[in-house]
Amino acid sequence: MKPVRILLFVLLFGPLLAAGMEIKLDRVPADVRPRDPVSLQRGAQVFVNYCLGCHSAGYMRYERLQDLGLSEQQIRDNLIFPEARIGDLMRSAMNSRDAREWFGIAPPDLTVIARSRSSAAGSGADWLYTYLRGFYRDPSRPSGWNNTVFPNVAMPHVLWQLQGEQVLKEEERTLPGGKKEKMQKLELEKPGTMTPLEYDRLVADLVNFLAYMGEPARQSRIQLGIYVLIFLGVLLVLAYALKKEYWKDVH
Repeated sequence: MKPVRILLFVLLFGPLLAAGMEIKLDRVPADVRPRDPVSLQRGAQVFVNYCLGCHSAGYMRYERLQDLGLSEQQIRDNLIFPEARIGDLMRSAMNSRDAREWFGIAPPDLTVIARSRSSAAGSGADWLYTYLRGFYRDPSRPSGWNNTVFPNVAMPHVLWQLQGEQVLKEEERTLPGGKKEKMQKLELEKPGTMTPLEYDRLVADLVNFLAYMGEPARQSRIQLGIYVLIFLGVLLVLAYALKKEYWKDVH
């Protein structure tokens, strides 16, 4: 019976244990709205300039960026490689074989990264927001960088010039009862070209765009759902009035 008990324990308590091991995530600022065109346009620009060199968005076409309020000419001038066409998929120019040789692993496609990182600890957007702000210098790593959310990550910190260089420091605090606990904390050792608030806002806009790519029709779907519910509500009133009219002589 032991194997059966172990299986039942894993099924019942496994998710709880996994949730307990989740890293605490920072929330994306509430003022970053999913359909804010300015935020999405800025996020798209950051993605093309800093992410698309290694990561593809293989299920997203450049022409879909027109949904963000951009014209075709603006996309051609600012968000597209010269040899690409407006109807092409947003693919990286990096060869996957070269990427594995340089980083040890091919960079993943980012089209649905926000959806794939959703967990009990928070949304995929929260995970990405915390991850992109969690890089710190680590000489023991091949890239020279590590991450608090994704330990021993192969990806270097491509936004370090904007954020600056963080270091991971360990602090000790005394809990009620006299027990001591060690805590890890990130500190900005060398400032970048942006202030921490400016960098956080840039990351929030980038994450907003990554979340949008995972489901571009989300807001349209929600709006359509509201219209359907309103229609069904009106239909319910008419159906109830018809029912009363039909059965008034019976009752």
